[in-house]
Amino acid sequence: MAKRSPPPSPPASTAWQMTLPCSRADGARMQDEADRLFADWPTPPAVIASEPDEARPDDWQLDIIFEAEPDTAAIEAILTLLPDDARAGMRLAPVPEEDWVTRSQEGMAPISAGPFHVRHDPAEPPRDGSINFIMPASRAFGTGQHETTRGCLETLDRLHATGHRFGNIADIGTGTGLLAFAARALWPRAHILASDIDPVSIEVSAENAALNGVPLGGGAGEVQLVAAPGVAHDLILGLAPYDLLIANILAGPLIELAPGLAAQLEEGGSLILAGLLTGQADRVIAAFGAQGMRLAGRIDNGEWPALHLRKRHRFGWRRPARWKAGDVGAAPGFGSW
Repeated sequence: MAKRSPPPSPPASTAWQMTLPCSRADGARMQDEADRLFADWPTPPAVIASEPDEARPDDWQLDIIFEAEPDTAAIEAILTLLPDDARAGMRLAPVPEEDWVTRSQEGMAPISAGPFHVRHDPAEPPRDGSINFIMPASRAFGTGQHETTRGCLETLDRLHATGHRFGNIADIGTGTGLLAFAARALWPRAHILASDIDPVSIEVSAENAALNGVPLGGGAGEVQLVAAPGVAHDLILGLAPYDLLIANILAGPLIELAPGLAAQLEEGGSLILAGLLTGQADRVIAAFGAQGMRLAGRIDNGEWPALHLRKRHRFGWRRPARWKAGDVGAAPGFGSW
């Protein structure tokens, strides 16, 4: 029988959270197995693997958040995938009714990545000589604090510094909108679309766009927002092909989305992938390699790599076209080299 903490009185939420100690490898494996394990669930739980203490990099924590109290069968199915000692450290309790995403982001220090400076307190002054963004603690992920987001910002900067020019950009799984805003800052005449499966993230992105003076819309230099799972949306498909795609998600969804993402990218186009651990990178690269993509660059921040891939030309070598500010519609080329 699972050991449970006593519920609050009165209960503050119908959601339940299962917390277990795990190794880094077990945490990554559980995230990979989540789609299979919960495939038949009407509402699959969120599976979050984290490193609570940087001084103990191999001791991770697994948090699984259920829409309602899980039954014994669900608990046992999860425990069978973990070492026996995970059972002894398991905690299962109702989730307090609070904005835990915002709570987790409170008190974060500003971060810098390439030319970008991201601060979370609007009262803090911007940094001179930097591209400044305000990303308050919010109901969505992607404030720039996590190493995956930092790696994407650094990859965007590297592409810009090496002469790449993009005119039709999509940020799939945008979270707070930060990466879409950063791409617009580097390529200010591009058409940019930002999507997320969570409508709350789209609301937050719209709020952040207003806070940072980013115009919304479908024109050049504007960011168009849409709630959609993966690329399965008429607007996303209709604006393809893209010359730059960004997807900062998780390894499992990235592998699943490989055919769809690659299909929306024009030949010679660039793809930035993040949200995966170092041990998952080879599988992600192989999944996209099977779709005609090749690894063109990589930035590692600790255990979190950011990958830059490019789509191969199907019929020999072709000189890349430059994007011109007056062009409209689909971008004609991926860059300048």
